[in-house]
Amino acid sequence: MSLLATTIAQIGPLDQNALEAARARQDQLTKPQGSLGRLEQLALQIAAITGQSRPRLSNPAVVVMAADHGIARQGVSAFPMEVTPQMVLNFLHGGAAINVLARHVGSQVVVVDMGVASDLPPHADLRVHKLGYGTNDFSQTAAMSREQAKAALETGITVANELIDSGIDLIATGDMGIGNTTASSAIVAAISGQPVAEVTGRGTGLDNQGLQRKIALISAALELHQPDRHDGLDVLAKVGGFELGGLAGVMIGAAARRVPVVVDGFISGAAALIACTVTPSLQPYLIAAHRSVERGHQAIFGQLDLEPLLDLNLRLGEGTGAVLGFSLCQAACKVLDEMATFGEAGVADKV
Repeated sequence: MSLLATTIAQIGPLDQNALEAARARQDQLTKPQGSLGRLEQLALQIAAITGQSRPRLSNPAVVVMAADHGIARQGVSAFPMEVTPQMVLNFLHGGAAINVLARHVGSQVVVVDMGVASDLPPHADLRVHKLGYGTNDFSQTAAMSREQAKAALETGITVANELIDSGIDLIATGDMGIGNTTASSAIVAAISGQPVAEVTGRGTGLDNQGLQRKIALISAALELHQPDRHDGLDVLAKVGGFELGGLAGVMIGAAARRVPVVVDGFISGAAALIACTVTPSLQPYLIAAHRSVERGHQAIFGQLDLEPLLDLNLRLGEGTGAVLGFSLCQAACKVLDEMATFGEAGVADKV
């Protein structure tokens, strides 16, 4: 069996014993039941994912995957493709928003070159898994071969396994790639069946003319390629990106190891659509960090039946919203683990 097939086979149902034990403890904590709202639900989900009735999350990492997109040559971004390698170097030098927010929450930043369209200088913190120098322009031909799509997923699985083997117990997904909102909108339209215009936004800041060109290009590409909405590899190969496949693989790999995955914004959400189309059993392992300004994000939540933790009008990507979600995941688990029960505190329970 392939690494992908083997990993998918390892994704089991959530641990109901851990869930019930966590719920029993939570119901005895010194507060009215349900008074901490989503934090309580989040703690129970993490208990069920990890199989630990009192989970402790102390070693998080955000995986930022970078790649270029051939479709960017069609003017679908307000920024040139040169920004992709420049921002990767910024990540490696610690100067980007994701670096600042990761330091704030005590998270490692893992930078992976999945297909940047130039060779980056060697760096100790850069993982190079380049599948090509950017994807093909999917307005003309398929973004990549099916073999490359599978390789992207398996690369993500490998990265997840390496991190978990090193002690990482909470993973977030982040992205960098000029043109990737175009690929993501194409994926969302293909899998959700929503009209392209309803799931396509301005990305890095397109004007009205640029937005209409972007919508037209995606619509024409979907008509040209006819991706099979039930086949995640087919959708990824025809209109996706190397980093999107890699992030989908990270999600699958983490779930197989019972590690929670905090999904960032629109780009990561599109990767989650690919991953859940490939293996629907993944969905309960995903934690949606925030609601992006990108208009197609809501269609992802509807398709995956997820509700985001935060709504901060974010639209940067990089994993910025996801690492903010780390704080809530850790807080939820700490309340479950460290808060006293009525019996432990000697406080009278409700009558």
